[in-house]
Amino acid sequence: MRRHGPAVLLALVGAAILRVSLFSELYLRYVQPGLRPCLVVSGVALVLLAVVATVSARTAGAARPGRRQDAGPQAHDRHATAPTPDPHPDHPDHAHDPDHAHRPHRGHDPDHPHDADHGHGHGPRVAWLLTLPALALLLFPPPALGSYSAEREAAQRAAQGVGTFPALPDGDPLDLTLGEFGSRAVYDSGRSLRGRTVRLTGFVTRDADGTWYVTRLLVSCCAADASAAKAEVRGADAPAVDTWVTVTGTWRPEGALGTDAAWPPVLDATSVRRVPQPGNPYEKR
Repeated sequence: MRRHGPAVLLALVGAAILRVSLFSELYLRYVQPGLRPCLVVSGVALVLLAVVATVSARTAGAARPGRRQDAGPQAHDRHATAPTPDPHPDHPDHAHDPDHAHRPHRGHDPDHPHDADHGHGHGPRVAWLLTLPALALLLFPPPALGSYSAEREAAQRAAQGVGTFPALPDGDPLDLTLGEFGSRAVYDSGRSLRGRTVRLTGFVTRDADGTWYVTRLLVSCCAADASAAKAEVRGADAPAVDTWVTVTGTWRPEGALGTDAAWPPVLDATSVRRVPQPGNPYEKR
């Protein structure tokens, strides 16, 4: 692990980044589309660093045993022929022991460092467990944020203030993002949604009392700054939580503009259709 472990970790993380950004659209679960080139460059850089680290480790490993081999026979000869000085020449026991000078000394031998480092040269094997998170990221990318993240979002909305919004295009049903629908429903003094049939796409979230919502997460840069936009759906049975649906219906005004009573906006559904999760599950904030 001490020699090749860092290179393995770099390679796994780099490969995971390239898998989600270069070879698939999975990166959209984490960042906005414009950040794809940055992810690709980062992944390539990590893989190249892993290659450099591997080559350097092999070069160092090939040079180190050679030095030991050259010094080994000389050190062995010195150890075998040089007698160990008697630290107590006047001791009576030593004076009557002619073989004492030829006994090996039990102290530290600087010519045999392997004896002192025995068992400590390979590093803790448990360190290889550090590769498991990187390997899991490579093989099993985490899913996009869903109902759990949305439910933790405490209905915090930007204080846009009540005002008039631009006119909506003609034609029904009108496809709107959850963010635009919520902004117009809560803040538009011109009531541009009144009488219009709208179509919203998102995933299903539900309260403990059975109220359900079509929900979408809004991001500015990446999944770390996600916040929830949702609309309460009435007049239709709720699909399973986290199911992606397209809901068609009309806006029902609730509460005064710009107040908590107006949030979340309400949609009287005329149809609910299950759809696959889109490639980019987030809306741009």
